[in-house]
Amino acid sequence: MSTGTKRLLNRAQHWVGWPQGTRTRVSCYPLSMTTVDILFRYASQPTEAVTFALANTREVYGIRRLVFDRAARTLRVEYDATRLDAAEVTNLMRQAGLDIEEVLPLIPPQPAPEPAPAS
Repeated sequence: MSTGTKRLLNRAQHWVGWPQGTRTRVSCYPLSMTTVDILFRYASQPTEAVTFALANTREVYGIRRLVFDRAARTLRVEYDATRLDAAEVTNLMRQAGLDIEEVLPLIPPQPAPEPAPAS
Protein backbone atom coordinates (compact mmCIF):
# COMPACT_ATOMS: atom_id res chain seq x y z
CA MET A 1 0.00 0.00 0.00
CA SER A 2 1.44 3.35 -1.00
CA THR A 3 1.97 6.19 1.44
CA GLY A 4 -0.72 8.28 -0.28
CA THR A 5 -3.26 5.46 0.00
CA LYS A 6 -2.45 4.98 3.70
CA ARG A 7 -2.85 8.71 4.30
CA LEU A 8 -6.20 8.76 2.48
CA LEU A 9 -7.44 5.71 4.42
CA ASN A 10 -6.41 7.30 7.72
CA ARG A 11 -8.29 10.49 6.81
CA ALA A 12 -11.39 8.48 5.88
CA GLN A 13 -11.20 6.54 9.14
CA HIS A 14 -10.81 9.77 11.09
CA TRP A 15 -13.77 11.35 9.27
CA VAL A 16 -16.00 8.33 9.96
CA GLY A 17 -14.77 8.12 13.53
CA TRP A 18 -12.88 4.82 13.39
CA PRO A 19 -9.71 4.47 15.39
CA GLN A 20 -6.61 4.86 13.25
CA GLY A 21 -4.84 1.68 12.25
CA THR A 22 -7.97 -0.47 12.07
CA ARG A 23 -8.42 -2.29 8.79
CA THR A 24 -12.10 -1.81 8.12
CA ARG A 25 -13.49 -1.50 4.62
CA VAL A 26 -14.75 2.02 4.04
CA SER A 27 -18.36 2.00 2.89
CA CYS A 28 -19.92 4.80 0.91
CA TYR A 29 -23.23 4.31 2.76
CA PRO A 30 -23.48 5.63 6.31
CA LEU A 31 -26.40 3.37 7.28
CA SER A 32 -26.55 -0.39 7.23
CA MET A 33 -29.03 -2.22 5.04
CA THR A 34 -32.27 -3.59 6.47
CA THR A 35 -33.17 -6.71 4.54
CA VAL A 36 -36.76 -7.89 4.56
CA ASP A 37 -38.41 -10.90 2.94
CA ILE A 38 -41.86 -10.98 1.41
CA LEU A 39 -43.58 -14.18 0.27
CA PHE A 40 -46.01 -14.29 -2.65
CA ARG A 41 -48.28 -17.13 -3.77
CA TYR A 42 -48.84 -17.05 -7.52
CA ALA A 43 -51.80 -18.50 -9.42
CA SER A 44 -50.18 -19.90 -12.56
CA GLN A 45 -46.67 -21.02 -13.38
CA PRO A 46 -44.67 -18.10 -14.79
CA THR A 47 -43.87 -18.30 -18.49
CA GLU A 48 -40.36 -17.94 -19.81
CA ALA A 49 -40.98 -14.26 -20.60
CA VAL A 50 -42.25 -13.61 -17.06
CA THR A 51 -39.26 -15.46 -15.61
CA PHE A 52 -36.86 -13.25 -17.58
CA ALA A 53 -38.80 -10.14 -16.52
CA LEU A 54 -38.57 -11.26 -12.88
CA ALA A 55 -34.83 -11.81 -13.29
CA ASN A 56 -34.56 -8.24 -14.58
CA THR A 57 -36.17 -6.93 -11.39
CA ARG A 58 -32.83 -7.71 -9.71
CA GLU A 59 -31.53 -4.64 -11.54
CA VAL A 60 -33.80 -2.47 -9.38
CA TYR A 61 -31.68 -1.03 -6.60
CA GLY A 62 -32.88 -2.73 -3.42
CA ILE A 63 -34.01 -6.14 -4.77
CA ARG A 64 -31.48 -8.62 -3.42
CA ARG A 65 -32.75 -12.14 -4.10
CA LEU A 66 -35.64 -14.08 -5.67
CA VAL A 67 -36.33 -17.67 -4.57
CA PHE A 68 -38.96 -19.80 -6.28
CA ASP A 69 -40.65 -22.80 -4.68
CA ARG A 70 -42.52 -24.35 -7.60
CA ALA A 71 -44.12 -27.09 -5.49
CA ALA A 72 -45.69 -24.56 -3.10
CA ARG A 73 -46.21 -22.02 -5.93
CA THR A 74 -44.46 -19.30 -3.96
CA LEU A 75 -41.86 -16.63 -4.63
CA ARG A 76 -39.79 -15.21 -1.80
CA VAL A 77 -38.24 -11.81 -2.47
CA GLU A 78 -35.49 -10.39 -0.29
CA TYR A 79 -35.22 -6.61 -0.54
CA ASP A 80 -33.65 -3.62 1.17
CA ALA A 81 -36.32 -1.93 3.28
CA THR A 82 -34.36 1.32 3.39
CA ARG A 83 -34.87 1.61 -0.39
CA LEU A 84 -38.22 -0.12 -1.09
CA ASP A 85 -41.41 -1.01 0.74
CA ALA A 86 -43.72 -4.02 0.37
CA ALA A 87 -46.14 -2.20 -1.93
CA GLU A 88 -43.34 -1.24 -4.34
CA VAL A 89 -41.98 -4.79 -4.40
CA THR A 90 -45.47 -6.19 -5.03
CA ASN A 91 -45.97 -3.70 -7.84
CA LEU A 92 -42.61 -4.68 -9.40
CA MET A 93 -43.58 -8.36 -9.36
CA ARG A 94 -46.96 -7.60 -10.95
CA GLN A 95 -45.36 -5.39 -13.60
CA ALA A 96 -43.04 -8.29 -14.45
CA GLY A 97 -46.15 -10.36 -15.16
CA LEU A 98 -46.36 -12.58 -12.09
CA ASP A 99 -49.98 -13.51 -11.34
CA ILE A 100 -49.98 -12.89 -7.57
CA GLU A 101 -52.80 -14.55 -5.66
CA GLU A 102 -51.85 -13.36 -2.20
CA VAL A 103 -49.06 -12.21 0.06
CA LEU A 104 -48.36 -14.92 2.62
CA PRO A 105 -47.12 -14.38 6.18
CA LEU A 106 -43.56 -15.60 6.73
CA ILE A 107 -44.40 -16.86 10.21
CA PRO A 108 -47.04 -19.61 10.20
CA PRO A 109 -50.12 -19.00 12.36
CA GLN A 110 -49.53 -20.03 15.94
CA PRO A 111 -52.00 -22.24 17.79
CA ALA A 112 -54.15 -20.48 20.37
CA PRO A 113 -52.81 -20.89 23.91
CA GLU A 114 -54.71 -23.33 26.08
CA PRO A 115 -56.59 -21.73 28.96
CA ALA A 116 -55.00 -22.21 32.36
CA PRO A 117 -56.84 -24.74 34.53
CA ALA A 118 -58.87 -23.22 37.36
CA SER A 119 -57.50 -24.02 40.80
